[in-house]
Amino acid sequence: MAAAEGKKRRIGMAEFQRFGGAMLTPVLFFMFSGIVVAVTSVLTNPMLVGEIANEGTAWNGFWNTVANGGWTVFNNMEILFAIGLAYGLSNEAKGRAALEAFVLYMTFNVFINNLLTFFGPMFHVDLATAETGIKAIGGVTTLDTGFLGAILVSGVIVALHNRFFNKRLPEWLGIFQGSALVAAVGFPVMLALAFAFCLVWPTVQAGINQLQYFMSNAGLLGVWVFTFLEKALLPTGLHHFIYSPFQYGPAVVEGGITYYWMEHLQQFASSSESLTTLFPAGGFQLQGLSNFFGIPGIALAFYFTSRKENRKKMLALCIPGVITAALCGITEPFDYTFLFVAPVLFFVHAFLAATFATVQYAFGLSGDFGGGLIDVFAKNVIPLGQNHLMTYVVMFAIGLVSIAVYFIVFRYLILKFDFQTPGRGEDIEFHTKSDYREKMAAGKESNAVFVDEAAGYLVAFGGAANIVSVTNCMTRLRVSVSDETLVKDDKAFLEWGAKGVVRNGDAFQVIVGLSVPQVTEAFKDLVSGKTEMPSGIE
Repeated sequence: MAAAEGKKRRIGMAEFQRFGGAMLTPVLFFMFSGIVVAVTSVLTNPMLVGEIANEGTAWNGFWNTVANGGWTVFNNMEILFAIGLAYGLSNEAKGRAALEAFVLYMTFNVFINNLLTFFGPMFHVDLATAETGIKAIGGVTTLDTGFLGAILVSGVIVALHNRFFNKRLPEWLGIFQGSALVAAVGFPVMLALAFAFCLVWPTVQAGINQLQYFMSNAGLLGVWVFTFLEKALLPTGLHHFIYSPFQYGPAVVEGGITYYWMEHLQQFASSSESLTTLFPAGGFQLQGLSNFFGIPGIALAFYFTSRKENRKKMLALCIPGVITAALCGITEPFDYTFLFVAPVLFFVHAFLAATFATVQYAFGLSGDFGGGLIDVFAKNVIPLGQNHLMTYVVMFAIGLVSIAVYFIVFRYLILKFDFQTPGRGEDIEFHTKSDYREKMAAGKESNAVFVDEAAGYLVAFGGAANIVSVTNCMTRLRVSVSDETLVKDDKAFLEWGAKGVVRNGDAFQVIVGLSVPQVTEAFKDLVSGKTEMPSGIE
């Protein structure tokens, strides 16, 4: 029983990590677009570049054109999340799933528009007069459900795709197979979802408004708890569920922190009031400060606690890592190195990151600091420097203190407990996420049983040469083959523990059960040759 529960928990975690990975697909677009909007905001501000930027000038017109191009991503954020999640979470035919998501998500919004147009009084929403809670998505005026609505609807679409895309219909209905069937089934489902959202979402919006008020007034404690959880949950993948509703959703401001900050950038730049007064929600976007104020301190601790004969190599290792973390916000080499050698250091890192983010907020810092120094200067320092220069001077002063504290704390802990960080033993390399995951898997139940089961299925499918693609859903191993005549009968699969086999031409579904993620990984490793076939299975 305990083993089964543990297996269920691992599978659930894998799904969370898969969701987090899918979330990154649309998020990646925000990086470049944010810099474009920030830079053009500076170039169209007469206070910064002079009269050439006044409205009506060719200069202003050109850079506003460029800015509007950058705004494309932010203005269509919901569509990007709907498509990106469908692509990331679908088990197969990902391109088709993305197209289905676009069609059905837009259908969903059209349904909402028409329901509110014709039956608005029933839902207590008037599209013509509503000042909040309404947004144009893809040119359709609809409820502003934000990224939360997009991922909920996209999740339903993914479920429909995974269920019906491979559904085999009678020959005379063959034209409706695949994406056409998903769209046909999804059409009434979207109508039902639209009706449900019209009934429920106005109440949800009211609740979100209350949450916004609470979080905006939670002060220093709220900032500390948010930042700590965002850092501490990174190894599990659950950190996406912490920051996403704040950064891209309506947890504290309408449209999310990133969108709201860019939208009001010129307004904030022209005011001399404290940034925490102008934008208190920006306290929940200070987690990136540890990228360039924490990582250098950690790197110094790694260097000065390493053996003297290894320090030259450590220098060559640390400098590129620090530069990458500071400029771009990519901290994985450091994060997973001390997760690998001493997990306690990672939670010390989370504690210090939360503490210094809170200190920075207490000294008046607020804004969009989710990335590295490139983001910091493009979205914060350069556009707002004229009226908020001292805030950023204080930020860097506190940052230098935090580097020193990080160095002292990490050096003390490494030496006190003799943690084998890079350079202290034979190992002088940084570790990766895959290293960490392999370590976490060590000591748990052996995967030999999964390898044997996967090997049995592989033989039944006609060998590695016959495999075209491999995916899985919650309980099924999904395999496409090049020659279906080479696949053995159901008995060959049942002998290795399968509960059944579904055959659709060259596409097969082996009903494995809740252990399918482990079996799938083992199956892929056998196909690629990464794992050798167990002896005696042929």
